[in-house]
Amino acid sequence: MSRSRLLSTLAEPAERVALLHEGHSHTYAQLYTEVEQARAVLQSQGVQPGAAVILNADYSIQAIAALLALYINRNIVAPLVDLNERAVSTLQTAAQCRYRIEIREHLLQVHPLVETCAYEPPTHYQRLREQGRAGLVLLSSGSTGAPKAILHDFDDLIDPKLEKGQKKPTTILMFLLFDHIGGLNSLLNTLLVGGCAVLPGERTPQAICGLIERHRVKVLPVSPTFLNLILMGRHQEQHDLSSVRLITYGTETMQQSLLARVQQMFPKAKMLQTFGTSETGISATVSQSSASTFFKLADKNTEFRIVDGELQLKTQSQFMGYLNQDTDNVTADGWFRTGDLVEQNDEGYLRIQGRQKELINVGGLKVLPMELENILMGSPLIEDCLVYGMPNAITGQAVHMDVKATAIASKQELKRYVLEHLGSQLEAYKLPVKVNKVDEIAFSNRFKKSRVVSQ
Repeated sequence: MSRSRLLSTLAEPAERVALLHEGHSHTYAQLYTEVEQARAVLQSQGVQPGAAVILNADYSIQAIAALLALYINRNIVAPLVDLNERAVSTLQTAAQCRYRIEIREHLLQVHPLVETCAYEPPTHYQRLREQGRAGLVLLSSGSTGAPKAILHDFDDLIDPKLEKGQKKPTTILMFLLFDHIGGLNSLLNTLLVGGCAVLPGERTPQAICGLIERHRVKVLPVSPTFLNLILMGRHQEQHDLSSVRLITYGTETMQQSLLARVQQMFPKAKMLQTFGTSETGISATVSQSSASTFFKLADKNTEFRIVDGELQLKTQSQFMGYLNQDTDNVTADGWFRTGDLVEQNDEGYLRIQGRQKELINVGGLKVLPMELENILMGSPLIEDCLVYGMPNAITGQAVHMDVKATAIASKQELKRYVLEHLGSQLEAYKLPVKVNKVDEIAFSNRFKKSRVVSQ
């Protein structure tokens, strides 16, 4: 049974360090004990198998133990780092969460949630409960409206990791959030091979680089935006980052010009483009090279196809459905429409060109923001930029751009430089009609650029 295998997998390394957090190290034996204590708390508080539970926490030994205990107890768990009203409302109504767990002074506290009205249980819950399987609810990070409540069969995410052959344990930094599919994937992959997870207290370039240096981190899963923040702050000059041997980047599109600069910052590290979605899970990938943004989906549990330029997936870890809206992004024959536009080269490798919803339509002609950003980020005078479409009375949409370039004094100078730099390489319709000089490029708490999407 996968739950007993999970416990035995945690018990086996015993005295090996499992977690490093805020100056403290925790062995696998300590983590195992914490899991058993969390299970006892669930039982004493009457949290029955099949109940939906909000786990309001960020990385800590207690939070990780609670997550694993809820899985073993066959609960439907909704990890949530930021306890905001919109998220809690969605989890109480759509996901029917009846308990909230939080960590206070290193202790697990279970709070029953008041049922404001009666709801029919989601259809998928019945299947999980009848089969004695655990569930996982993830919330989308959409900036408008209620977030999507994405339901997974938790066993489908964990079982393949328990079946994998032995891998060499390593030290990995948990940069991606505790309630993010990539963060959970990294955490489970690390613990189920006896590796060491470094848990950040804060996610600033200074703090993350300090952890890399202090704990000799070997694997760094991160976003392109955060890598650029390290470069802009020149934090690589203040910390010894030479221990890093693998950087996995994803969550947003990587510019080729940025990748080249990151390679110079981490000359000993292999660069790997990762790919996954909250709906389909994380698929194993192989980059064409460390210098290339082309990659292959090299996962026996993942199938893909490209339809009208859009990548579509079928995976073993595919979600069961949304709890609060229709699954209209799943085709009649079961393919998930990722919304990612890709190209495929002669060797069969894929490259992400951007999101379909970010495509700018200028009088019927299509503009990919990534194309402009990649060219502009190749300039030594440009620190960061963001391209997006805005409504235009004549062309339907027009290209706008936010640019951070402290070396260029005025807005007029910046616009002249941008148009000259881009104009030598792009058609006229792709050039921005407005260039905003900004102090910072906005990004989300997941360190993805906050794009303006004009419909």
